[in-house]
Amino acid sequence: MMKRFLAFAAGALLLVSCSETFNAQRALQGGLIAAQALSISDEQVQAYVHQYITQLDAQSKVLPESNAYTKRLRNLTKGLNSVDGVPLNFKVYQEDQVNAFACADGSVRVYTGIMDVMTDNELLGVIGHEIGHVALKHTKKEMRTSLLTSAALEGLASTSQTAAVLTDSQLGAIGNAVMNAQYSKKQESQADDYGYEFLKACGKNPWGMAMSFEKLQAVANGSGARATAVQKLFSSHPDTETRIKRMAARATQEGYKRPAK
Repeated sequence: MMKRFLAFAAGALLLVSCSETFNAQRALQGGLIAAQALSISDEQVQAYVHQYITQLDAQSKVLPESNAYTKRLRNLTKGLNSVDGVPLNFKVYQEDQVNAFACADGSVRVYTGIMDVMTDNELLGVIGHEIGHVALKHTKKEMRTSLLTSAALEGLASTSQTAAVLTDSQLGAIGNAVMNAQYSKKQESQADDYGYEFLKACGKNPWGMAMSFEKLQAVANGSGARATAVQKLFSSHPDTETRIKRMAARATQEGYKRPAK
């Protein structure tokens, strides 16, 4: 869903030893890159994305713990320590984008722009949706696709069994995979369901899932940079109206009342 919005994908602190050098001859052998891309481990995906997120954090305006936005996010995500064994870490970017994303290394980044337009329940639903892409291994599949299609990443698939230190061009390719992940409609629906159950598990009203889509739709129907960004997002997602109706129908069927706001 809110994929780049909320957008969730791959990084690394594991270093390759001097003996594990790139083998050009092997890299040219047919199918080598594809084979290693298909066998990339969860740990490698997490390591590659962590390396990218470390760079992104350094380049972004991360709000301090004393900031009201950060305090709100900390309170909202209290007790959310890990997903599928991966430790979660949350930060707020001061940026007027209606966006948020979660990555395979457990990094969850939320923009002030989306916090400005959503209630706590709606925002938590979005976060749950993005974490769902991680828990359901969708981000790992995206990383495999990047290894198969990006020339900048070909070296990674033919270097070694551990995660290599990324070059600037490789970091850029990883960043593109993270921020522009193209999930299938089935995967988006699965992440919607994960977000819905996530709200329930947090003791929240799951109507927040449907209402978060309504907020995004309202932004998309407006004007300016925010509207354009959300419109672009929606162009690669399942029909928003259908998603709203599906989540609303489920909440109604399960006996939940729609909140006033």
